Amino acid sequence: MVEELVESAAPATSRTAQDAVVARMADVSLEDTPRLATGLGELDRVLGGGLVPGSVILVGGDPGIGKSTLLLGMVGSLSQAKVSVLYVSGEESQRQIKLRASRLGLSASGIHLLSDTRLEVIAQTIRSLAPSVVIIDSIQVMETEALGSAPGSIGQVRACAHELVQLVKPTPTVLVLVGHVTKEGFLAGPKVLEHLVDAVLHFEGDTTSGFRVLRSTKNRFGATNELGVFHMTAEGLVGVDNPSEMFLSDRPEAVPGCMVTVSLEGSRPLLVEVQALTCPCGFGLPRRRTTGLDASRLSMLLAVLERRVGLRQLAQQDVFVSTLGGMRLSEPGADLGISIAVASSLKERPSFRTDVAIGEVGLTGEVRPVANMLERLQEAKRIGFTRCFLAAGRGVPERIEGMELIPVRHVQEAVARALQAPSPVREAAVVVED
Repeated sequence: MVEELVESAAPATSRTAQDAVVARMADVSLEDTPRLATGLGELDRVLGGGLVPGSVILVGGDPGIGKSTLLLGMVGSLSQAKVSVLYVSGEESQRQIKLRASRLGLSASGIHLLSDTRLEVIAQTIRSLAPSVVIIDSIQVMETEALGSAPGSIGQVRACAHELVQLVKPTPTVLVLVGHVTKEGFLAGPKVLEHLVDAVLHFEGDTTSGFRVLRSTKNRFGATNELGVFHMTAEGLVGVDNPSEMFLSDRPEAVPGCMVTVSLEGSRPLLVEVQALTCPCGFGLPRRRTTGLDASRLSMLLAVLERRVGLRQLAQQDVFVSTLGGMRLSEPGADLGISIAVASSLKERPSFRTDVAIGEVGLTGEVRPVANMLERLQEAKRIGFTRCFLAAGRGVPERIEGMELIPVRHVQEAVARALQAPSPVREAAVVVED
């Protein structure tokens, strides 16, 4: 038995309607608040042009994916612009942070370091320094004395994030919270933080590859679903200006089972190569494996190819489909490219290597147009593609100079025209270009 002293809680401060500030909508100023450029072009693109004073940003990603490296690169650029930054780390000591910054060749002026997990200490430091940018790495290890639960619990994460947001909202300080992703793929503390912040950025990529992708899933000050591409180097993360070439493989000649499509990520069109492989099933149940694609979407497309195109052999074939470069295709505009790649592998007939396919495939086999076709076609032309299979209908450009547009209404028509033998004229033109 242990004796404990129980103290009565202090009465909460009474707030009345007199404390509320009410303004007419006509009197609210619409002057644009100048954004704070981070110095990283890809990060500014995802944020919508830079950091908005008084905003709260949540950066999530798998452990070890490079979140701290990305933020240190941003901190170094802000420091060179004479912007005061407070970097709070609950997982690393100040010496460890300095060693990493030195390895990345970052400037140390204007950067304040704090290694602590106590919310009360962090809040007092923010009030005394009044920095322009505050980075909390990470919110899962922060704790407040008001709660007795362990750090990382839902209660602690919610309470610490709420207090920090309320602290910086009335000020021009930008708050950046780092959150780890669980094995289920959600931010730790399921959906607890996302409704508290102004922008949610997901940092993802294959750890075996040097490329990382930063996605925006929520942004109150810019477009959602924007995409930024980075390359991990010894000097840190470097933005990739032309990601379309990164997602395409160097094919010296046409190969069965390959097709290129154009995916729209936010406002950026990206060319992605889809590769498919079919082989006879050695067991009773054929396998369906995907990398970078939705498995249920592939199953639907295979059913359409079987019933609407007449490729009955797919029922006894193992099908493997993947995207190159670590890119993940989530929009329906890639359906036509995936269908042609699977048919090309099954028939062992390659498509032309400068062909691209854009379109959504319905359950009846019809090919439907997708949004922003002009931007997609212009990006494909810039990379060097000369022929495009696309849906026939409204919103489709009639012609693009230097590119042959082939409108199709059914996936069977697209497969037949894409896998037919190229004409001698086109073969000769390719030889001249090579």
